[in-house]
Amino acid sequence: MTKPDPFKGFQSSPEIIRLAVMLYVRFPLSLRNVEDLLHERGIEISHETVRFWWHRFGPVFASEIRKRRIEGLRSSRWRWHLDEMFVTKKRDKKAALKFLRKTMKRHGRPHAFVTDKLRSYGAALKEIGAADRQETGRWLNNRAENSHLPFRRREGAMLRFRRMRSLQKFAAVHSYVHNHFNQERHLYSRQNFKLNRAAALAEWRQLCSG
Repeated sequence: MTKPDPFKGFQSSPEIIRLAVMLYVRFPLSLRNVEDLLHERGIEISHETVRFWWHRFGPVFASEIRKRRIEGLRSSRWRWHLDEMFVTKKRDKKAALKFLRKTMKRHGRPHAFVTDKLRSYGAALKEIGAADRQETGRWLNNRAENSHLPFRRREGAMLRFRRMRSLQKFAAVHSYVHNHFNQERHLYSRQNFKLNRAAALAEWRQLCSG
């Protein structure tokens, strides 16, 4: 069955829409910054158009990236690092359970859960029968703590969020886009980094292309 074209009805080309969404989500730029950068490339659109595009296509692109990443990767040997994992007003047991059940349904049950010492983690894991898989420690969860930094920098450029729904939506989109382009350059030679970066950009340009 042929998938419907998400770009149908838009006057701008898919390439321009992908570029605008990438600039806004990936880099600490305002809507007007993106408008100005596109203007320098000879593309005339308003910042409100950028806003509409990211709201419309951001989740679509993030979903496409997720599908490509997890395809065939269900594994019970995964090690999850969890911290501030559920974006709600209260970090309680109910929110933790909702997140864990939804995520395990999608990705399978991991071999270990590395968390901080927040009690809601332990209570939720105990209820789903995985209390013996929880690992806590002062330095064990540095991977999760450091993963917040790119989003915090992006949040600062946006002068924070006014509504919880906006925060949840942007955080979900930003995580997939950032991880897609994050090549961990310190782990590779310059030549390999350039190849990986080019491959990530080429894959981005093919999102939702049918």
